Amino acid sequence: MVETSLVITVGRQDAQINGSDDRAIQAGIDYLSALGGGTLKILPGQYQLNNAIYLRNRILIQGSGSETVLIKNPSLQTTLAVDSDWYDREVKVANSRGLEVGYGVCLTAQSPHHTGSNVIKRTILAKDGNCLWLNRPLEQNFWSDHQAQLSTLFPIISGEGISKVKIRDLVLDGNKSNNQNLNGNYGGCIFMQNCHQIQIDNVEVRNYNGDGISWQICHDVKVTNCRSLNNADLGLHPGSGSQRPIIKNNRVAGNQIGLFFCWGVKHGVAENNHLSDSGKYGISIGHRDTDNTIISNRIENSGEVGILFRQEPNRGRCPHRNLVKNNDIINSGSNGQGIGVNIEGETESIRLQQNQITEKRSQPESVGIRIGPNTRDIVLSDNRFLGLTAEVEDLRSGPE
Repeated sequence: MVETSLVITVGRQDAQINGSDDRAIQAGIDYLSALGGGTLKILPGQYQLNNAIYLRNRILIQGSGSETVLIKNPSLQTTLAVDSDWYDREVKVANSRGLEVGYGVCLTAQSPHHTGSNVIKRTILAKDGNCLWLNRPLEQNFWSDHQAQLSTLFPIISGEGISKVKIRDLVLDGNKSNNQNLNGNYGGCIFMQNCHQIQIDNVEVRNYNGDGISWQICHDVKVTNCRSLNNADLGLHPGSGSQRPIIKNNRVAGNQIGLFFCWGVKHGVAENNHLSDSGKYGISIGHRDTDNTIISNRIENSGEVGILFRQEPNRGRCPHRNLVKNNDIINSGSNGQGIGVNIEGETESIRLQQNQITEKRSQPESVGIRIGPNTRDIVLSDNRFLGLTAEVEDLRSGPE
């Protein structure tokens, strides 16, 4: 997929590009990109990041396994001292101490035009006192009386509008305890938007105050043999509109939700993943997530539900035609309200085959499969249940 005839090494010493931060790694990527692509080898060592590593087309990033660690520096935050409008490229902050040229920043504010928030990511290009010039116009309004703030928040590795990229054999550490939260629609240890043909293999993403790996409107993404550990929000986040994601052989542990199918994720495969100790759900699937296969996963110690088919406001937005097969779902829920698989809303055409749902604890009111009252065409076959109060709780009132 990626042309590898040109190879550049980056390292703390004895490399073609020597350095220990994002600037050295970015320099190697930009050099390869100018020559049509190639392989960037990051030698062993710890690299401290003040900005994201921005990928380009036809790039392979190759680390040295667990010996290559990219870690995000602690975040800083300040408020905007004056209003900035959508066409501006500069902002004036209350305190610019610690902010330097080249740093990645995230601006947030309550929107003055609707009830939501404005969120953008930029890079500081120049600084004069408390005035900062950014690499692109704001494109949204950030007004000081609408809680406008600037923080040094960014993904560790990011790509936008690119294709034919591989990332493998390295560790990304979000330094969660020293950073604020960044919503997974805008960041993560790895964050991709409007990309296709992305492969992520044998990468550990950990301790990010947000998502582990998030890809939005990205097609043909493969995440294999990775570890997404102890991130604040979602372990793996195939985002809105993403088609044909392949998610195999990953270890996902200690996140709020292990695997989250966002909006309109279709024709995906989640196979042979180990998802454990999720705060809420091992797997969550909902808004127009159709025609996906969830097969041969081990899902254990989910805080509420092993696999949740989310409640949606109407039939057209429900997750139809999904196959759940040969999964091992163990010890779901807490406080006496465990559910292995919960199918909510007007979801229809779901096949649950050859799954084993087990409760090994002394927990009352544990349910294997709960079928909501407005669901249709839910087919169960050859599932096994152990240690449960109720194997199947069917809330439908009569024939479909």
